[in-house]
Amino acid sequence: MSEPHLSPDDAPHRIDAPAAGASIIDNMSEAACSLFLVATIILISMEAIARNLFHTSLQITDEVGGYLLVAITFLSMSVAEAHGAFHRVELIQMRLSRRAQLVTQIIFDLISLAASIAVSWQLIRLTMNSWRSEDVAATPLQTPLWLPQSVMAIGMTLLCLALIRSIGVKLARLRTGAET
Repeated sequence: MSEPHLSPDDAPHRIDAPAAGASIIDNMSEAACSLFLVATIILISMEAIARNLFHTSLQITDEVGGYLLVAITFLSMSVAEAHGAFHRVELIQMRLSRRAQLVTQIIFDLISLAASIAVSWQLIRLTMNSWRSEDVAATPLQTPLWLPQSVMAIGMTLLCLALIRSIGVKLARLRTGAET
């Protein structure tokens, strides 16, 4: 007996843009990540050209590239949640009924939300401490540390909002009997 195959469009963990009311925040996060990725590619290309053609270095590529990577990583988490792109244990999920799939996903999302809230809170505290103490990176750029830390806090907070929206959509599906 073969297991029914769920297409990406009807999988209960996926939140389609119209169903979830695609957030302008998610769209802005995705656009920012795209711009940061292009900036990273340009920066690395300029460094490669400077080293190979002019035998010099920009001296900022590692630092700025690291900040861009942090920004892409944290700002893309809410987008990944909204598109259902996080890993799931499909081996177990596919053996459950649609209703049980929704229930287990809601429980997992609630646990993820609790952890994300705790991390967000700590990142906000870290950012505020860096702001107050005026900490800067020990690099030639002397970047104020609150800048990359604030992007991390914003990204985690956006993930919390995406998880809340995801939980709401799944609860609505559970209540309306969309599990059949």
